[in-house]
Amino acid sequence: MPEYTSIKKNRDTVERTRIVDRLLALRDQLDRQIPAKTATDTLLLATWNIREFSDNRRNESLHYLAEIVSRFDLIAIQEVANNMDGLQRLVALLGQNWDYIVTDSTAGVAGGSERMAFVFDKCKVFFRKMAGEIVLPDSKLINKETQFARTPFSVAFQAGWFKFILTTVHIYYGKQGDEDPRRVEEIATIASFLKDRAKKEDESYILLGDFNIANIGDATMKALEKQDFYVPKAIREHPSDLAKTRHYDQIAFKLKIDTNMTVFSEENQRAGTFDYTETVYTANDLDIYRGFFDEKYTLGKTEKQVSNYYLKTWRTFEMSDHLPLWIELKIDFSNQYLENINTMTAPKNPKRRSK
Repeated sequence: MPEYTSIKKNRDTVERTRIVDRLLALRDQLDRQIPAKTATDTLLLATWNIREFSDNRRNESLHYLAEIVSRFDLIAIQEVANNMDGLQRLVALLGQNWDYIVTDSTAGVAGGSERMAFVFDKCKVFFRKMAGEIVLPDSKLINKETQFARTPFSVAFQAGWFKFILTTVHIYYGKQGDEDPRRVEEIATIASFLKDRAKKEDESYILLGDFNIANIGDATMKALEKQDFYVPKAIREHPSDLAKTRHYDQIAFKLKIDTNMTVFSEENQRAGTFDYTETVYTANDLDIYRGFFDEKYTLGKTEKQVSNYYLKTWRTFEMSDHLPLWIELKIDFSNQYLENINTMTAPKNPKRRSK
């Protein structure tokens, strides 16, 4: 549960009341739309591109972000800025049971000085002491000449019985439409790279993050699936932009587990996006927040222009222009493990130790 002490200390009674009321509404929405956490049975995994996440959020917004993040066990966050103040304040609000692992900032214009992070609940998730950014060998360079615009980040985790390597990406967007050639090539390259690793290692791989996939029928999505990564139907049917028309974010699997162990069942488990705009920074909240806008966005502007600025720009820099995408995974395989023991062939003529 996030920390609420700073709300109590807020001397602006109007803002304090609003934050409390909105948090209560947000908590109710989360209760209805996100499965409850379990101690050992399931893992709630999520990915969220939090737009240019730096020290640029108001305290109110950080409380809303923390409330959402706290409902998951492990979340990949893209677009963490070189200035990590926002991320650190978020984790502080989550409480002492939470931790994070973050990359160095990416150099170059295409990288935008961006970091990628994993934020996780230590009560559920164990860091297996392996983390690294993926650097391609010469034989696998994108278009035979370049690395990723933003280096993918791989970390080994364990939750319950489930050991896995989680790789997060923020794929190059480009300027050549929904199927920009470099975007397609980056997706194909990271999927192929991890596929080759999975063949050599006894590890399960999960690839997630912002792939900048516009439509699930595009070459971008096909580039991911051609490398035998499985994207659950429950993920494929949920667009993750605010307009709910684009499938930018994805969660894909390449697992190495016993055949009787099911990490995700379409019939019995859930996945989806969480639309925070139903309860915080809603379409009807313009008048509440217009006093926070820079005057250059309001002076001489029509009401429609001001409204568009609030909906498409201002609130997305307070929260995000993406929705968190999440999935519920099964991580308790104790029954299956015991059943496997029973199916083992007993050793023939076991030798007795001499006394």
